[in-house]
Amino acid sequence: MQMVILCGGLATRLGDLAKDIPKSMIQIKGKPFLEYQIENIKKHQIKDIVLCVGHLFEQIEKYFGNGKKFGVNIKYSYDRDKPLGPIGAVKKAESLLKDIFFIMYGDSYLNVNFQNVYSYFTQYKKLGLMVVYKNFDKYDKSNLIVKNSMVVSYGEKKRTPDMTYIDYGTSVLRKKTLDLIPKNTFFSTGPFFSNLIFKKELLAFEAKERFYHIGNLEALREFRNFIENQ
Repeated sequence: MQMVILCGGLATRLGDLAKDIPKSMIQIKGKPFLEYQIENIKKHQIKDIVLCVGHLFEQIEKYFGNGKKFGVNIKYSYDRDKPLGPIGAVKKAESLLKDIFFIMYGDSYLNVNFQNVYSYFTQYKKLGLMVVYKNFDKYDKSNLIVKNSMVVSYGEKKRTPDMTYIDYGTSVLRKKTLDLIPKNTFFSTGPFFSNLIFKKELLAFEAKERFYHIGNLEALREFRNFIENQ
């Protein structure tokens, strides 16, 4: 199994805390957040990792290198001076990707069995799968409608009472989905997943345990507490 971690965001909601470091390198108990992510997915036998990096990427590359000292294999794809957005960054990494791969947001820590997710996905011929969580706006704004094991609506602009699920922070994609994305163009998750939904190609896999993230200061405090209480 292969994991693409999207580490290129600017972390504007974290203010000065991420002014001089990438969000992935924020320290929690003496280790950067990305190290916790890698340790977690490694438990599920994911050791082939592609890091899509941008802002201050040198710090990530210097610390993690090729991943050998962490027991994984890391390759890098660089946004450089042109931000491409999360899906545009995946497109740029296309030459490094296997026929089926995970993507995970660079600020997410997820309590899901990735092997079970992968096995479920490979039973079907769909182009993509999103791990979802029945959130009811608890940990962030819910942004999905799920029906009959399919994601049928994505986004927060047109909120309805049945929008109770949230994007958990990881998805599985077939490489052919990248044919839907233009090269060297900023491309966000909304249009990408909405296109898969329109084509009826986005499966849903429901996670039962809550997710953690460090996308804002309150969420970062929650994750710190989670780690300190381990």
